[in-house]
Amino acid sequence: MENGLGNQSNKLIQDSRRTLYLDYLPPYQTDTVNEVIREIRTAERESLGILQALTNGGEVAFNPMEHPSEASSLLMFHTSNLYNKRCLMAYHNLRLRSIRQYCWNGGKRMEACIDTSLNQAEQEYLFRYSELVAAYKGPWVDLDLTASVVPPKNLFIDVRVLKDVGDIETEFGTISLTKNSQLYIRATDVERLIAQGYLARLS
Repeated sequence: MENGLGNQSNKLIQDSRRTLYLDYLPPYQTDTVNEVIREIRTAERESLGILQALTNGGEVAFNPMEHPSEASSLLMFHTSNLYNKRCLMAYHNLRLRSIRQYCWNGGKRMEACIDTSLNQAEQEYLFRYSELVAAYKGPWVDLDLTASVVPPKNLFIDVRVLKDVGDIETEFGTISLTKNSQLYIRATDVERLIAQGYLARLS
């Protein structure tokens, strides 16, 4: 867009386009998102200042025909804000969709980037959504709706504990999952913990 408006949003769209072809999420663009939000708020303040000056604080109706230059500025700010907001929504919607897909299907590369690529809000979303998925499949005792349709090559897998979990009960007894520990464990015993970001599967 002209005057530099929307340039930061364009960076988010470019990042989203790259993400479409990846099987993991790149790091959250905190600085760029904050720049877009600041641009939106600045445009809103500028628009409000123009309107207040021309309408005497709202006492006089604004007539675009009498103030074409100011009307053009208002239109520019309004259009740029719509564009910026749509880009923000598209960027976050794509990332949340990837997180939801991971909760259902898993993915080794996605597991590896949970701590480094997701911001705090996204990690909380991952945890809450995983809980919803687990609750949804709860009544289906004999059917794991989140399990892969492809038979596993190995019943046991190597995992690394990313966050302290504590003790879990398995068919082979109680296992303690402490941060930074590595275990060789049955995949079905920790699938949900992997999906929630507590464990990472090692290749």
